[in-house]
Amino acid sequence: MTAACVRELRNVEEAAFAWVAAHGDDFALGDDALAADGQVNGSWKPLGELARVCASVARHTAATDPLHACASDLLTFAWRQTRQGELFVRLQRCEPFATYPLEVYAAFAAAGLRHAGYEAATARVARTRGWRLTEQAPTRRLGVLDAERRSGLRPQDETSSALRRTWLGGLPEPWTFERPSGYALTHVVFHLTDWGRATDGVPADLAAYLTDWLPPWLDTCLDAGMWDLSCELLAVAASLPGPPEPAVLRDAWERISAAQHTTGALPEERAATDGDVWQDFTRCYHSTLMAAFAAALTLGRVDGEGGRGAGRPRTRDTRRRHGALDTRMPYEGQGALG
Repeated sequence: MTAACVRELRNVEEAAFAWVAAHGDDFALGDDALAADGQVNGSWKPLGELARVCASVARHTAATDPLHACASDLLTFAWRQTRQGELFVRLQRCEPFATYPLEVYAAFAAAGLRHAGYEAATARVARTRGWRLTEQAPTRRLGVLDAERRSGLRPQDETSSALRRTWLGGLPEPWTFERPSGYALTHVVFHLTDWGRATDGVPADLAAYLTDWLPPWLDTCLDAGMWDLSCELLAVAASLPGPPEPAVLRDAWERISAAQHTTGALPEERAATDGDVWQDFTRCYHSTLMAAFAAALTLGRVDGEGGRGAGRPRTRDTRRRHGALDTRMPYEGQGALG
C-alpha cells in the first residue's frame, strides 16, 4: 500500500472520529433507556456500537497515537452513560431473558470495564433452560455465545455448530450474496476474529472462500453506494489471514474517502437527492463508526506487514455478473444488538 493511500486512510479515520466526538450527546442514553416501551435500537444499540468500535480502535492503535486517546475517552464516556454498569443490572431485572443487554455489556467487558453484580445476576439466568433454548438466528447465536464468553459466563460449546448454520458457514453460491447475507457474514467474521484481533480465527475453508469472493462483493457494494456495508467488508478484509491485493484496497478507500462529508460523516448509503443526509445522526452514525473501525484495522495490518499487501492477485473481472445488488431491503443493523 502506497504512502498516499495510508495517508488517505488516516484522514478517513481522523475525520470519522472528529464527527463521532462532536456527536457524543446523540449517543447518550435518554430517560427512556429503561422504559418498557423504549426504543432499544435508538438508545442501547448506538451506545453499544460506540463502545465496541472505540474498544477495538484503542486496542489497534499505539498508546501515543492521539486517536488512541480519543477512542479511550469515548469509551469512558459510553461507560459513564451506563452508570459504570449499574444500568445493566436494572435492565436485566426488567428483561431477564433479553440477550441484548449482555451483548452491549460484552463490548465494555472486552475492554476491562465490568460490573460484578450484573455478571452474577446474568449468570443465574444463563443457567436456566429458558435462556439456553431461546430461539435465535445462527449469526445472532454466535454473538450471544461471544458475549457470554466475554462476560465471564460459561457458554455452551455451540460455536462450531452455530457457525455452520450461518450463510457464510455453508459456503453458499457466491452469486447469492445480498444485503442481509452481507451483514450476516461480516458479523460472523467479527465474532470469530475477536473483532479483527485474531486473524487466524476464521476456519481455513471460509478464509479461502472470502479471499476469492470478498473483492467482487466489495466492488458491487461500492458501485451501489452502500457505504456502511462496504466499510464492514473492508473490516472483514483486514481480519483475514491474507487481505486483498493493495489495488483492491486502494480503489475501495478512494471511493469511501470521496463519499465522506467534510464533517467526517459517512452516510449508510448514497443519497443523491437528499442534501441533508449529513445532518441525520441515525443515517450516518453506524457507517461513520464502521469507517473508523475498518480504517484502524487496515492500518494495523499495513503496519504489521511493512506496508505490503499479502493477498493473492485478482482483478475486478471476477465481479458479479448476474445483475445489480438488491438495495431495497432496509438496514436494521447487525451491530451490538445483532
